[in-house]
Amino acid sequence: MADSATLPKDTPAYDGPPDYRVVGKHGVYPETTHDEIARFNFLAQMNRHLSTKVMPGVAEAFEARVEPGFKKEAGRDFENRHEVRKALTREPIWQWWSALRRATMETRQQAGRWTTIRQADSLNETARALTEGDERLQLDPKLSLPRGVTAIDHHCMPGSYHSELVPGDVTGPANYDAGIFATTGGMLGRYNDGGGVAVAEWAKRTLGPDFKPKRILDIGAGLGHNVLPIAEAFPDAEVVAVDVGAPMLRYGLARAKSMGIENVTFVQGDVTDLSQFEDESFDWVQSTMFLHETSYKTMPAIFKETRRLVKPGGIVLHVEQPQYDENMPLFEQAMRDWDAFYNNEPFWTKMHEIDLDQWMKDAGFSDNELIHDGVAAIVDKDVFPDAAEDDSEDYGRKAAWHVIGARKVA
Repeated sequence: MADSATLPKDTPAYDGPPDYRVVGKHGVYPETTHDEIARFNFLAQMNRHLSTKVMPGVAEAFEARVEPGFKKEAGRDFENRHEVRKALTREPIWQWWSALRRATMETRQQAGRWTTIRQADSLNETARALTEGDERLQLDPKLSLPRGVTAIDHHCMPGSYHSELVPGDVTGPANYDAGIFATTGGMLGRYNDGGGVAVAEWAKRTLGPDFKPKRILDIGAGLGHNVLPIAEAFPDAEVVAVDVGAPMLRYGLARAKSMGIENVTFVQGDVTDLSQFEDESFDWVQSTMFLHETSYKTMPAIFKETRRLVKPGGIVLHVEQPQYDENMPLFEQAMRDWDAFYNNEPFWTKMHEIDLDQWMKDAGFSDNELIHDGVAAIVDKDVFPDAAEDDSEDYGRKAAWHVIGARKVA
């Protein structure tokens, strides 16, 4: 391979994903072979290619053929994103982009699965050694798992967040952890925790030095990659991470302990009913990229629980992909909706069209309590210098998320 000194002078600088080998490996992270690393690198490159090279072609085809064709046939403009999506499905370049994107997601999941299954015994033993007898892991074997969790392999992940192949299994979350790099190309940082780092920095910047939460609740915590930066940023706080998936919580505590983070308790529970916690018992209740994986029917109950649990003067934050509104073009809405129809995210489309402000008010918050803002993923520039200068997230979305929340007055 030619070095930089032998390349033509007009050769553009490399701006692709970093090499998988620079990913941060905490104490329970899966080991990867040469071939597994090569596979993850290929998938990261393919996803970047789809987002930066193929997706713009879909946009060009929409403007040149799809939209004019619809207007000619229907005699009117598109009325909503659903009409745009259905029209796009007849466009060859969209079909090509969509097929490749689905294939890369399925391949990413299988690549991670192969990696973790071959070392299942050692992964499970490592997690057991780190968590056995620790009161910070509170599992409930009698918990009835919501159908919205058990009926779906979210984003093509075999077994979703809850399945256990053997007692004490952590291969599911290990797969999730090992493969995030492939879909984001390193954009979420060394430990795939750029979202949590962004939320922690937002809280310190926006709420100021006087905001010193004593107790923080993270709902839909998964394997903890977004809550651990918050726990690190507020080391004097007691942090509680709740999720329905026992494997995720088991892996999350093992991950935290191996990274030296000791102030997080991982609790198995259904976030629509957190009656084990007293009213107004948390200074901060939050979720990160969780709402789109919950059902439409459960979200009002979740919002009511967050208001019940937060103290007066405390905050509730939900960090999500931007809502669909009149300022977002129908083409962009339709492209974002791909996840709902082709990536096993059935709640995505409905969640992104609802009036979250109204739902927060229905839960008991008032207009003057509501919070609107945005956060962007924080990337470790020392480890990911190229990705850090890029403003695209996986599949070309902006690495910026919507913050909807409230500061409870009384």
